[in-house]
Amino acid sequence: MKNTKKQENKIIDAKDKTLGRVSTEIAMSLMGKTSAKFERNTYCGFPVKVINSGKIKITAKKLDEIVHKRYSGMRGGLRILKGTETREKKGMKELVRLATYQMLPDNKIRREMMKNLTIEE
Repeated sequence: MKNTKKQENKIIDAKDKTLGRVSTEIAMSLMGKTSAKFERNTYCGFPVKVINSGKIKITAKKLDEIVHKRYSGMRGGLRILKGTETREKKGMKELVRLATYQMLPDNKIRREMMKNLTIEE
């Protein structure tokens, strides 16, 4: 017989929650820290789906304080973007993704964790 793993999906409703609270909840679930079988060196988390990301509670002052860096690899290619610019161009969905990405550990498993994250406006 084949051993088939049944992956549980976690759905997080981001309505009327702050950006940091939602991002930490997502990061903990992606890392697998909420389950008993947590291992730091392997991916043991499960897929996470975020709904109502456009209804996150965030102030205009906080959006101005949020800063993201983008580097093209060329000389003079460093761009520093504010949270307001990111929200206008790509929406709150991108802010949630970037905040979660920065909360995950900086290792080879981070890409695999981010592939298991889906965000809906």
